Amino acid sequence: MVMIDQYIFGGFVASLFGFVLLYNLRRKIRKTKGSKAVRTDECIERSAAGGGFRKDAGGDAEIIIVGAGVAGAALAYTLGKEGRRVHVIERDLTEPDRIVGELLQPGGYLKLIELGLEDCVKDIDAQRVFGYALYKDGKNTKLSYPLEKFHSDVSGRSFHNGRFIQRMREKAATLPNVRLEQGTVTSLLEENGTVKGVQYKNKNGEEITAYAPLTVVCDGCFSNLRRSLCKPQVENPSCFVGLVLENCELPYANHGHVVLGDPSPILFYPISSTEIRCLVDVPGQKVPSIANGKMAHYLKTVVAPQVPSELYDAFIAAIEKGNIRTMPNRSMPANPQPTPGALLMGDAFNMRHPLTGGGMTVALSDIVVLRDLLRPMHDLNDSSTLCKYLESFYTLRKPVASTINTLAGALYKVFCASPDPARKEMRQACFDYLSLGGVCSNGPVALLSGLNPRPLSLFLHFFAVAIYGVGRLLLPFPSPQRVWLGARLLLGASGIIFPIIKAEGVRQMFFPATVPAYYRAPPVN
Repeated sequence: MVMIDQYIFGGFVASLFGFVLLYNLRRKIRKTKGSKAVRTDECIERSAAGGGFRKDAGGDAEIIIVGAGVAGAALAYTLGKEGRRVHVIERDLTEPDRIVGELLQPGGYLKLIELGLEDCVKDIDAQRVFGYALYKDGKNTKLSYPLEKFHSDVSGRSFHNGRFIQRMREKAATLPNVRLEQGTVTSLLEENGTVKGVQYKNKNGEEITAYAPLTVVCDGCFSNLRRSLCKPQVENPSCFVGLVLENCELPYANHGHVVLGDPSPILFYPISSTEIRCLVDVPGQKVPSIANGKMAHYLKTVVAPQVPSELYDAFIAAIEKGNIRTMPNRSMPANPQPTPGALLMGDAFNMRHPLTGGGMTVALSDIVVLRDLLRPMHDLNDSSTLCKYLESFYTLRKPVASTINTLAGALYKVFCASPDPARKEMRQACFDYLSLGGVCSNGPVALLSGLNPRPLSLFLHFFAVAIYGVGRLLLPFPSPQRVWLGARLLLGASGIIFPIIKAEGVRQMFFPATVPAYYRAPPVN
């Protein structure tokens, strides 16, 4: 017996030693040179193929996720951690290289913590963001996030979008019940109006059919599948022209910078310890050609004179370097067609102008809502019950999503230059109102950051800006011309915000408790 006990003890020690070696080896694999502390794309695919979703993990997939961007990768990890068997199909598993999706607001970071994904912003040279600096006509004001009530780690984060996504993909792929596969989904499989799964081509070009009780489509802003699940009304108000500035520092460290330029805003924010992203908004769907040099000429002659002096030289150097990229800005209110067996999420479902950087906050908030809705449902195979139950998702998400969406659309219209005197007054009133400090800056910034996503608060602050602008016009002595201009300012403000609220849904936005699908009790087993 003593001999047997010694063998058992020796085996235990050997197993423990082996576990420590494997843990240290895994930590070394995850570290890479420089700031890209993410595994290579080959590592992610190998992990998915060898250690991802397996038949011995409990049978076929319960949930198919189309797309592994911010929404898809975060959802895969979240549902996998809940014990769901998840099959993720992503068109391209290599590291994305985008010029948007690089700023996560503090409200989004809180959701990241709630989902257990906060370590995905570590080891990628992400920068902390504590607020904004607003520039107009040579004047500037600093707007800080109201973070006093939160843990010291809570702030915004800015980073390379691709590094962040790869970290989330990697984390999802480590779960034994999550399978991450490279492939292109060509269509949804429908039977009698119910989505049963997807048809896709794998990496080798083979046509494959995959079935699951629930299919979540989150394949991004250029989604080919959204038309079968919603009524998209996509607008293209402008394009972003992206540059990377090097060897310079922002006037206000760890702050995003917004220049209220002519004809539209210019953004600056750090994406690493050595790089600053510049996004120049160009109104309309057409931009000057990069190939023939018209874009460089436009940036040098129209935009550069409006750039803060501290960034001017780096801005010109970035233009000379030539790595100029463009990205269309899209806006699309959520207009779902509840479909048994399927759900839309992320930019495939709902988009807003990226001026306020609220897209990832909306996506992560939606994932929290969906996770909580699915948690009491042990069996997803009853498609009609699942569909009725998930109607609540579209309502429960509304207060947060519609607040961020409405703010983004309204701010963009206010911040753009206009020859209309009433719009000019509204723009100046907005800048001066935010410069007042106190509740006049904390309130709007709390809305912008996702820390206080309340539709009524947004509505009140927006019209407080308009009334503040009218008051400035009428004091000290109102004249008929100024009264008329004040009336036009109020009408213009109404013309900006009310169409956005109507598109978002007045009832769902302000009175969600009156919507029948607002709450459903857990299904009876």
